[in-house]
Amino acid sequence: MNKNQDTKEKSCVFYVSDYHFEMISLPYISKKIEENKEILILSEENLEETINTLVEKINLKDQKKNEILKINWKNDYKNKIEKLEKDINNKKEIEIFIKGNKEYIRKINEKIEEITKNYNKIKIIDCYNVEEIASEINNIKNSYKKIISTIGEKNI
Repeated sequence: MNKNQDTKEKSCVFYVSDYHFEMISLPYISKKIEENKEILILSEENLEETINTLVEKINLKDQKKNEILKINWKNDYKNKIEKLEKDINNKKEIEIFIKGNKEYIRKINEKIEEITKNYNKIKIIDCYNVEEIASEINNIKNSYKKIISTIGEKNI
């Protein structure tokens, strides 16, 4: 959460539920899949059930649905860090969603920064629950350059 960070591009998302987070992020994720970017979801909660329900109900071609469901939506930290390290070794462009409470987001950002210290083909999207940070939303938002919403990514 550092607007002046030199190494990685950072954005934020504000959501009110897991479904809301998924609805906000799916158009963005779909676009990034088309751009052949690797998507990594580091979430405090297991999102597998909610994403399966949502993808069933949205109007997308089966191929696109399958690509979205190939993403690991579980709270499977160890395997995701291993995948991140492999993607870095393979010089892939990576989009990382970090979804959880403020402390979780802070800790995961520290770990990601440590792992990716000399690697800049990474974009980090910190995802905050509005109910947790309601009184701080403007301060948090102002510490980022961009925000992702249902209409896409916009400069703040």
